[in-house]
Amino acid sequence: MEAASIAHGHDHHGPPPANRSSRVEPALLGMLLFIISEIMVFGAFFTAYFFIRIVAEPGGWFPTDGKDLPVAVAGVNTAILVSSSLTLHWAQTSIKNGNRFGLQAGMTATFLLGLTFLFIQINEYVHIGFAPQDNAQATVFFSLTGLHGAHVTIGLILLGMVTIRAFKGHFSAEEHHGVEIPGIYWHFVDVMWIVVYTTVYVL
Repeated sequence: MEAASIAHGHDHHGPPPANRSSRVEPALLGMLLFIISEIMVFGAFFTAYFFIRIVAEPGGWFPTDGKDLPVAVAGVNTAILVSSSLTLHWAQTSIKNGNRFGLQAGMTATFLLGLTFLFIQINEYVHIGFAPQDNAQATVFFSLTGLHGAHVTIGLILLGMVTIRAFKGHFSAEEHHGVEIPGIYWHFVDVMWIVVYTTVYVL
């Protein structure tokens, strides 16, 4: 009995494990909290956007100074970004089913589609015909789309890391949180662009 007690006393070393009050995985909870904070950031920029639209003269949003927004190009770019969410879903579903090729192909396609979106966005800036300092409309346009572009850049870094790890065989049907967590961020980036495109380009 005494020997058993001594043996039992040596089963655990150090402080007891921390009590987790939440049933959500720490990594997932951290990403969700980060996304909530980013929604607040976008909310501040949308507040400025709507203020400018309200105080502008009728028809004074765009076109302005003879310049208009490239709605068609942005529409194609939107389709590209939405497609990247579909390929990412394919990659996530594939690894859950143990399909490593589907993961690798899906992640590669997602990264390339995201990179294409960013390239088209930068090319749009180069040829759009006005600069952020030209007027309030231009400032808020570049601010909102530029903020989103920064998030796309961060997302591409995460996707690139996941893609490299996928080709190194780091994920499996049992262990794929490293694909899901960045995936949540990328889906957020896609949804936020739909809001930006609809609000800034279409309405």
